[in-house]
Amino acid sequence: MLEASRVNLIIATLLGIALGTSAYGETYPHRPVRLIVPFAAGGLNDVVARLIAPYLERSLGQPFIVDNRPAASGIVGTDATAKATPDGHTLLMVASSFAVVPATHPKLPYDAERDLAPIGMVAKNSLLFVVNPKVPANSLAQFVALAKANPGQLNYASPGAATQTHLVVELLSQKAGIKLQHIPYRGGAPAMMAVVAGDTQFTAISTLISLPQIRSGAARALASGSLSRDAQLPDLPTVAEQGFPGFEAIQWIGLLTTAGTPKDIIERINAELNRALGDPDMIAKLAHQGLSPAGGTPTQFQQTIATDLKNWTEIARAANITAE
Repeated sequence: MLEASRVNLIIATLLGIALGTSAYGETYPHRPVRLIVPFAAGGLNDVVARLIAPYLERSLGQPFIVDNRPAASGIVGTDATAKATPDGHTLLMVASSFAVVPATHPKLPYDAERDLAPIGMVAKNSLLFVVNPKVPANSLAQFVALAKANPGQLNYASPGAATQTHLVVELLSQKAGIKLQHIPYRGGAPAMMAVVAGDTQFTAISTLISLPQIRSGAARALASGSLSRDAQLPDLPTVAEQGFPGFEAIQWIGLLTTAGTPKDIIERINAELNRALGDPDMIAKLAHQGLSPAGGTPTQFQQTIATDLKNWTEIARAANITAE
């Protein structure tokens, strides 16, 4: 027969798996959870983190402390999570730029796939391809024709060199056989305003930033980057519908933690995250930010990250885009 202590340990382990506790009786979480946002307060990552934190706090029974660490394209906050104790008490809210950074920064202090563990995608929105209203193009096809007729004469704004917009427009340029001049700005809002002012002609930017300008007539939408039409602009064709099958350009926000965190802890956070994303109040709050809830499993989110890493790396290499 097994010794009584071993029997007790086996029972505790089985109960821990069922109840979200460790074999030694510590319930997760057993202290405040740090939710790192690797960008400044007020950005979309930060807004979503502060929307999600109270739900997780209530459901998991511990404070969730949003910790903004804005520096180096999100690298500093991401590295802090990668090097944290793998016990689920340090989480990271990232945007799709998480998969862009490894493609454009040759030397990182962490490995995006090996050192971090996906929990789940939180929300997503389309990138909208927009032009200044004076540009004589009412569709993406017309803009491509205009660019072909004027090689190198049209320019586009981005939130900065080696950002997702930079790579997305370069991908479009490769597929369409056009050449556009890149004008980097310091953030999405300045890039959008450059198009509105006519300083640049074109950009691909999030619905949160572009939709107010489109609705006011200060900018014209040519296409949506999602594979299906954007619910907020149902009459706007996608890029894929306009001659570029399979072309997708979306912005997503997701939750990660340190690699090596026990699977049962990751699954518990994922379950509570999905529950929060199904709440009508949360859906409304995300919609107000131009986002739709995503959800799904850790494995699905991991597959999205792996695909994006591969695609952005290929595009960056082909266009010789680097952050250094």
